[in-house]
Amino acid sequence: MARHIDPKCKLCRREGVKLYLKGYRCETAKCSITKKKSLPGGKLSRRGKKLSSYGIHFREKQKLKRYYGVFERQFRNYYHKAERKQGNTGENLLILLERRLDNVLYHIGYGFSRSHARQVINHGHITVNGRKVDIASFLVKEGDVVRPVNREDSVNMIKINIDSNKNRKPPSWLELGDDGLEGRVLQMPNMDEMSIDIQEQLVVELCST
Repeated sequence: MARHIDPKCKLCRREGVKLYLKGYRCETAKCSITKKKSLPGGKLSRRGKKLSSYGIHFREKQKLKRYYGVFERQFRNYYHKAERKQGNTGENLLILLERRLDNVLYHIGYGFSRSHARQVINHGHITVNGRKVDIASFLVKEGDVVRPVNREDSVNMIKINIDSNKNRKPPSWLELGDDGLEGRVLQMPNMDEMSIDIQEQLVVELCST
């Protein structure tokens, strides 16, 4: 468990924003971003290094990729899917990323972080609608039910994880069942409840060039 709760979060410090990569530490006053009032980088950052327009756009994209733990090729695929959908491309992109199974597991407490949730999925501990799923990028839809596989070690592990993360409140589009093990997707993700501070339009502008 300890290796998932690292006392330092280098990526968060580098970006100057919380990416919630290290589990519940990011949600407490011990988070290095909360404690550190100045930007990382020493004197240069304190003087206020000016980013180019491209640098500002690129930084937003990198922030979004690191927050959800996706690589460039995956991210491009999500962008193209979002572009083909009706509506705002930026919002479509964020909703697709929120629907990832590893993100859902993080929200309902199955994992200490999104990377830990990916490990839980990859090791075959999770079912969706009764079928085992070992792909972290699996996109959930309204009405899907998530449970640990029917094995004692899997059930016990998920129980421990949920108990450790009991102070984490799932967003309104997700629900943890009465038995404390079953997660349900009540509706599509709500943009107003997304915790990442991102200017998605900058990401769209960069990816569309």
